[in-house]
Amino acid sequence: MNAELFIEGGWTTGESTVPLLDKYDGKPLADVHVAGAAQVKAALRGLDAGWREHRLTAHQRYTVLARASALLAERREEFTGLVVRDTGFTVTDAEREVDRAVQTLLLCGEEARRLHGEMVPMEGAPGISGRYGFTLRHPLGVVVAITPFNSPLNTVAHKVGPALAAGNAVLLKPAEATPLTAAALVRLLLDAGLPAGLIALVNGPGETVGQWLLDSPVPAFYAFTGSTAVGKHIRRSVGLRKSQLEMGGLSSTIVCADAGLEPAAGLCVNAAFRKAGQVCTSVQRLYVEASVADEVGERITALLAGRGVGDPYSRDTFVGPVISEPAAERIESWIGRARDGGATVVTGGTRRGTVVEPTVLSGVRSDMDVMCREIFGPVVTIRPFRALGEAIAEVNDTPYGLAAGIFTADLRRALDAAEGLRMGSVHINETSSSRVDLMPYGGVKSSGLGLEGPRYAVEEMTEQRLITIGRP
Repeated sequence: MNAELFIEGGWTTGESTVPLLDKYDGKPLADVHVAGAAQVKAALRGLDAGWREHRLTAHQRYTVLARASALLAERREEFTGLVVRDTGFTVTDAEREVDRAVQTLLLCGEEARRLHGEMVPMEGAPGISGRYGFTLRHPLGVVVAITPFNSPLNTVAHKVGPALAAGNAVLLKPAEATPLTAAALVRLLLDAGLPAGLIALVNGPGETVGQWLLDSPVPAFYAFTGSTAVGKHIRRSVGLRKSQLEMGGLSSTIVCADAGLEPAAGLCVNAAFRKAGQVCTSVQRLYVEASVADEVGERITALLAGRGVGDPYSRDTFVGPVISEPAAERIESWIGRARDGGATVVTGGTRRGTVVEPTVLSGVRSDMDVMCREIFGPVVTIRPFRALGEAIAEVNDTPYGLAAGIFTADLRRALDAAEGLRMGSVHINETSSSRVDLMPYGGVKSSGLGLEGPRYAVEEMTEQRLITIGRP
């Protein structure tokens, strides 16, 4: 199995190859073809011509994306296997990824049919009569989608789908660690009837391929998910061109004493440990009202007991490997530093290769790495609080503002959190990691700018044009 490039309407080899290794056992999976500078330039040149040539109607764009959604549902087992091989996610996590992407592509198709402008009430201005105004939405041209390893299908669909729905051409640069799923999605879109001139796929490091994409004057829009440092670099590099940047997070969830503790604990376990904690909105910091902190900790520990850990290909596995051994070593070191600093490892805390046991920490200080930096691993810290205002203030006291959750039966407390938490999303009686693919999704502060969610992304990937007509 090889991961090739798709450039100027055809599959081709790269200037070099690198091996793709299994995230669990380290065995070779595929050769990944890496694009050279001339190939990146050719891919962009082809797309620039392609979006001008293939002016699909809104209904045609809908038909392609709806067909792609149906094909993905038919190929669910194939894509589930690809996601597991690419990422090391468990079968259950991979199936959820595929099922969500089925809906995301369908939503994008539906938004293609709903893209519209609006009437402008020209006669509302003094001295104006017999003049009409309306707006139209036009595609931008070439969209560059730079996607992360931790959602190699659904996040890709959230960038490629809206770009195509808006009438753009799109160049996809997937994460180096997860190229197989991206290549399969490109093939699926072509099978669904997408003109080959409207999509390209290039693999390679951000330092080379990514930078060539930023340096080129061809792209009109950049859609990126990844680290805050890279997102800021993109923003500095592309100048006045539009971008949607979903960057780092340090997500927290609050559990009040009046909440339903059993369902809250279950939701928090799933939100902290799905995809081995490698989600921007994972519950890393769990603030629990002091009077029930011990009970919530016991419930979470009990829910983790006996869960399978390790082999992602086994359906019994709850937490699989993280993306690489260096990532696992870093996570282990942060746990160790917390333990050495006086924190208690309630459960977990050990590592075997790329597998980090699901870990619960208590007695943490606010200045520990596990509290003030995004760990991106299967680790949750329990931090008791006595006054809700103090918890809200500490949740806000980070450079990030992606998402937060709060569990409470008290409407006043819920509204206090909704108004006080400076986040892109606040979920009441849900965790920070709650997401429905049709909702607007984005962060504030150093967590990013712009919105995902098909309706919102389609609007961002178009430009508005005002048309006025005077009566002759």
